[in-house]
Amino acid sequence: MFSLNDLRRGRGKKNPLQNQDGRRPNDGPPDLDQLWRDFNARLLRLFGGKDKGSGGNGANGGDGFKPDMRGAGVGAAVIVAILALLWVASGYFIVQEGQTAVVMTFGKFSHTTPAGFNWRWPYPIQSHEIVNVSQVRTVEVGYRSSVKNKLPSEALMLTDDENIIDIQFAVQYRLKDAVEWVFNNRDQEDTVKQVAETAIREVVGKSKMDFVLYEGREKVAVDVGQLMQQILDRYKMGVQVTNVTMQGVQPPEQVQAAFDDAVKAGQDKERQKNEGQAYANDIVPKAAGTASRLMQESEAYRARVVANAEGDAARFKQVLTEYQKAPAVTRDRMYLETMQQIFSNTTKVMVDSKNGNNLIYLPLDKLVAQAAAGDAPRANAQVPTPAPAPTDVNPAPDPLQSLDSQRFRDPRSRDSRDSRDRETR
Repeated sequence: MFSLNDLRRGRGKKNPLQNQDGRRPNDGPPDLDQLWRDFNARLLRLFGGKDKGSGGNGANGGDGFKPDMRGAGVGAAVIVAILALLWVASGYFIVQEGQTAVVMTFGKFSHTTPAGFNWRWPYPIQSHEIVNVSQVRTVEVGYRSSVKNKLPSEALMLTDDENIIDIQFAVQYRLKDAVEWVFNNRDQEDTVKQVAETAIREVVGKSKMDFVLYEGREKVAVDVGQLMQQILDRYKMGVQVTNVTMQGVQPPEQVQAAFDDAVKAGQDKERQKNEGQAYANDIVPKAAGTASRLMQESEAYRARVVANAEGDAARFKQVLTEYQKAPAVTRDRMYLETMQQIFSNTTKVMVDSKNGNNLIYLPLDKLVAQAAAGDAPRANAQVPTPAPAPTDVNPAPDPLQSLDSQRFRDPRSRDSRDSRDRETR
């Protein structure tokens, strides 16, 4: 090969200090046409031709080209070698961390490569597709980018109680098998979205509207994720569902006002029901307590009456036994006990005396009050050691005792009492 700076090339002998166009180096810029002709002549010599002059008309043609088969073969081999080297070098590729490359031989799966610098046979023998298996991908159903950008064709669906509901949700997933993701589906993202829409429609179609709107949101999301995973595994998508998020669940906008009224009515119903339940919880225990108290009081009254009756019957039997033994003494004792009970419960006693026909009035209440008033000053007096009350040698006779003693001593009073008893009988 020849250099473009070789001063001995060209036609004829020239001064080494002159350029190809016969000028000195410092005379000016080189002629571009002459450089282009020199380049073409060198390229012809490379492919085995000999330059006989670029301006004359020789025996081999006007361009002076004479083929050389040996030189042409060498040049072609060099070019083929360079092209082959470039072709082999095109098989190198780099796989980033978290990614894997699926290598295919004539379109058929061959193997997968890990992250790093890898090589495969160049195209068209082998090709590869890099798949990011660590990325968490998201598919949106019922909206795009924002909940406000709704898609009614995807969001509106029918519940089990034949109500229309508007749902927007997002599904997050990652790839667990790059080979299945590449070969088993044509449009992977759209397939996942269709699977998500199918799963949500099936779950919502088996649920009531109130359940989906309120307490069943989390359960609906879990059921959708499980059903999606089953369908994707059946299709061999190589996808692992990681999360299902409910972005918005509400009735359609056309019936939103009516639905709000229905919700308020339901809330009022629940409030009144709770108030009634609270009132019942307050009244029922009180009524139960009152009923239990009345029952216990009645049981106690019954037990008391029965016990008194049994006691009276037993006492009557005992009195009857004693009466049969001594009737007169028993009658007197019964009379005295009866009068004692009467006098203990009364505050005034009227005594009629047959001798002088005088009416004796005994104000027992005033006597008791005077006795209590006399005891109060003595209790309040500051006396270190109260002296004992003097013993009256001849105390005043008790009217009751004197009356009883008189009745027992006076035979007429006894006879009159016996007569009264007989009259009573």
